[in-house]
Amino acid sequence: MEEEKLTQEIFQKMAHLCSRSEQCSPDLIKKIRELGGNSFITQLILERLEKENYLNDQRFVTMYVRDKFKINKWGRVKMHYYLKMKGLNEELIQSGFNEINNEEYIELLIKTMKEKARSIRITDKYEKMGQVIRFAQGRGFEPGLIHRYLHQVIS
Repeated sequence: MEEEKLTQEIFQKMAHLCSRSEQCSPDLIKKIRELGGNSFITQLILERLEKENYLNDQRFVTMYVRDKFKINKWGRVKMHYYLKMKGLNEELIQSGFNEINNEEYIELLIKTMKEKARSIRITDKYEKMGQVIRFAQGRGFEPGLIHRYLHQVIS
C-alpha cells in the first residue's frame, strides 16, 4: 500500500514536470531515484509516462536540437555532446539532426563566423582566422565545414 502511494506521488510530480517542459528518460530516472523510487517503481512510472504521452525521447531530442540551433545558434558537435551526456542513444540523436536544414545550417555557420570576424580588431589575417576557427568550434560547428567556408568570411 505504501509503495503504491509513493509510486502515485512520484508519478504526479513527474507528469507535472513533463507537462511544463520536455524531459528525457535519463533525466527522469535520476529525478525518480532522488525522490526515493527503486528500479521497479522507476520502470512503472516511465512506462506510464510514455503511455500517457508525457514522455517521448524522440520528441525531446527534436525539440532540443531545434531550440539549440535556432535560439542558441549551436552546431551539431556541441548538441551531440550534450545529448550524449544526457545518456540518449546515437539513433535518437541522429534522427534529431534531420530537423536541421543543411542550407540553414551552413548559412548560420557563415553568419556566425562573419559576425566574429567583424568583432576582431587584429589585422593579421592568420591570427584573425585562428580566432574565428576557435570561436566556431566552440559553438559546435564541424572543423571540416569551418575550413570549407572560412574563405567566404576572411579573404
